[in-house]
Amino acid sequence: MTRPAKRITSEDVARLAGVSRTTVSFVLNNRPGQSIPEETRRRIFDAAKTLQYRPHASARSLAAGRSDIVLLSIPDLPIGSGISRYIEELAAALAENGLTLVTHLEGAHGRPVADVCATVAASAVIGLLPFTREAAAALHSAGAVAVLPPHAGEDLEIMEPVGHAQATHLIDRGHTQLGYALPAHTALKPMGDERLRGANSACAAAGLPAPLALSTSLEIADAAAAVRQWLDQGVTGVCAFNDDTAIAVLAGLREHGLSAPGDLAVVGADDIPTARLASPPLSTVAFDLHQAGARQAAAVVAALAGQDHDLGTTEGSLRVIQRASS
Repeated sequence: MTRPAKRITSEDVARLAGVSRTTVSFVLNNRPGQSIPEETRRRIFDAAKTLQYRPHASARSLAAGRSDIVLLSIPDLPIGSGISRYIEELAAALAENGLTLVTHLEGAHGRPVADVCATVAASAVIGLLPFTREAAAALHSAGAVAVLPPHAGEDLEIMEPVGHAQATHLIDRGHTQLGYALPAHTALKPMGDERLRGANSACAAAGLPAPLALSTSLEIADAAAAVRQWLDQGVTGVCAFNDDTAIAVLAGLREHGLSAPGDLAVVGADDIPTARLASPPLSTVAFDLHQAGARQAAAVVAALAGQDHDLGTTEGSLRVIQRASS
């Protein structure tokens, strides 16, 4: 039976470089306050490269005082292209700061996020939705230095500008009675409510009644029923929670032999790849996901350093993309 290859250790690097393990640790972990000659540093780096040495995670964590793992907790909700793209941008931004992103999908049969945090020794935990105070406390007890957002009720206001931008777009185009298509999935309700709050704010500022908010699934019959109710109430423009919901509204219109924008203008959010392929092409609110990932990563880095952190607002990273549906 073939034996597994021996793991290369810092002792092997030290032997090849002709220095102590302590010196190897100081150099490879970039320990500040050490006067180590540049030639010695070069020998250590060359030895590590020659041996293909990779520091063991637990040893690196011990040297740094924390791990480089950031855990992203994803609730049990549909993972669309917008969320996938955000995860990619966040992972890249964290990597630029020497941090590694690990994702955990919550669910009825999944392990509690605090257990996963303890298992992977995550230094920071990010929630796609805010944690409750109890959940945040459990994560800190599991070893997390930083938990973002801190607890429910904080930082969801970053969703409000989305609804505000949607409603403002329709108001600017002459619509005075709006509807809002909320998601039927219960896990999306907190975000849906905040986007609706933003639409309410835009209508109030324009002296218009609040949008008629209805929940609709991605089933055509469900969307068609919502369309009929909006039209019966004099609604001429609908803001949808996201592009998937907006495309369902477009399908509901076709079920009645109607179309956008003549019978009902529709605007979505997220600018998913299929938005431009919808019939008609869907107007939407787009995010700068690169900026969002960088902002979240900066907040994590600040929190791990014990500094004040601010997730900021999405408002500056939003833009309305007008297409034929509005």
